Amino acid sequence: MTSNFWEQRYANNNTGWDLNTVSPPLKHYIDTLSNKTLFILIPGCGNAYEAEYLHNQGFENVFIVDLAEHPLLEFSKRVPDFPKSHILHLDFFNLTQKFDLILEQTFFCALHPEQRLHYAHHTSKLLNSNGCLVGLFFNKEFDKTGPPFGGNKKEYKNLFKNLFKIKKLENCYNSIKPRQGSELFFIFEKK
Repeated sequence: MTSNFWEQRYANNNTGWDLNTVSPPLKHYIDTLSNKTLFILIPGCGNAYEAEYLHNQGFENVFIVDLAEHPLLEFSKRVPDFPKSHILHLDFFNLTQKFDLILEQTFFCALHPEQRLHYAHHTSKLLNSNGCLVGLFFNKEFDKTGPPFGGNKKEYKNLFKNLFKIKKLENCYNSIKPRQGSELFFIFEKK
């Protein structure tokens, strides 16, 4: 899954994962946060509606990263006052900055399953002490070769349990209609 692969998906408007708005489960979680100075990362951010929402709510240290430049340029146009230095056009796995919170929204399912252990280690490495990885995973397998790539609760628990305290990993009650019954909401705290 190269930069060119994702650029082509955007060029062809082949972006079925894009909700055109902040994901309801993540919006609900964000609305519980009171510390507006948290350092927050959204990897594989795409059009970054969650970042826009966070920014509009007054969060000061939101960073977005994506391999594809197209959605980052579109985001800059849509949210012109978002700090340009917080828009990162690079590979998530090359990031070294530390964060308090990483929000997961469709990036994990876009990675080939062989990369998942690397993802778990890298998210742990990027988080400050007691930092959290929060977001959504698919709780289903897909009929076709991905992306997206599916999975299940047991698989995710086994993948993350050595690096994170699993605070929550449960069926998502407020998914968008097409994803109802097929998403897990999770909160993992770095050990």
